[in-house]
Amino acid sequence: MTDALFLARAQFAFTIGFHIVFPVFSIGLASYLAVLEGLWLKTRKPVYLDLFNYWMKIFAVAFGAGVVSGLVMSYQIGSNWSVFSDKAGPVVGPLMAYEVMSAFFLEAGFLGVMLFGRRRSASACTSPPPWLSPSAPSPPPSGSWR
Repeated sequence: MTDALFLARAQFAFTIGFHIVFPVFSIGLASYLAVLEGLWLKTRKPVYLDLFNYWMKIFAVAFGAGVVSGLVMSYQIGSNWSVFSDKAGPVVGPLMAYEVMSAFFLEAGFLGVMLFGRRRSASACTSPPPWLSPSAPSPPPSGSWR
């Protein structure tokens, strides 16, 4: 194996190993946030709201780190495996675009409502964001094609 090929594979292995931690953590934490918010809506005990607000900040940081590492990962696919990208681009490109549009844009919108809309709208209007995570129910379509 050539040095450049080994280095490209090692770099991508590190990036994907670093990246996968954040989506998995975010999906699990979204479920926990949903339970906390549901308990707060049902009981109105301030402890649930305090816990929700604490973990919401950690969720936002994990989401941001996942976005940044995912962006780096998509650039590495194009630069380290340019022949693969050239041959499989018509198939992988739309799938990655779908993944970005569904997962990133919807989740970022829900996260924005959860972070900044809580004091500006009714409590029932802010409850859907943790419950709805578009990337959680299924694996990304570009990952299932490979």
